[in-house]
Amino acid sequence: MKEHFTEKLNSMILKCKLFILSFLIIFIIGCGNYSFTGASIPEGTESFQVNLFENNSGNNVGSIFEPGLDRDFTLALQNILENQTNLEMVQSNGDLIYEGEIIEYRVSPMTATANLDAAQNRLTITINLIFSNFKKEEDNFERRFSFYFDFPAEQQLISVKSEAHEIIFERITQDIFNASLAKW
Repeated sequence: MKEHFTEKLNSMILKCKLFILSFLIIFIIGCGNYSFTGASIPEGTESFQVNLFENNSGNNVGSIFEPGLDRDFTLALQNILENQTNLEMVQSNGDLIYEGEIIEYRVSPMTATANLDAAQNRLTITINLIFSNFKKEEDNFERRFSFYFDFPAEQQLISVKSEAHEIIFERITQDIFNASLAKW
């Protein structure tokens, strides 16, 4: 009798394991191209491409040219897409293409002292993005993204530039990700 009970118990455990395994397989397949970052990646999309963002900031009145900004921003956008999707980054023929230009790099006084001296400055970076989705063309758009970093007027931009770029790039690239893949 003990052997019969053990066989039944083993049979039930095996059936339970098969049920759980089947459930997990169906659950995983049902998730499709969902990611835990909130990305809604169209079916069949396998790759993305980020073209170098041209630095045209010096062409606008009041805006200055910052060398290397084009490379640094392009790398920041590539990094967020690599880290928040399972898509492959390619150099050409991507299913998703991110391209555009840096159109503003401006330092402006934000607050004044009683003597009308600047108490705080603001660095603003503005990007014009062209997003092309070759798997779902109705998602294509062209849009500007901008963010800023405030710093005390007694500090020089060079002393806060690294931190400012990191904060601004993080916000703009997250906004681009949300607009293109999370549909926020």
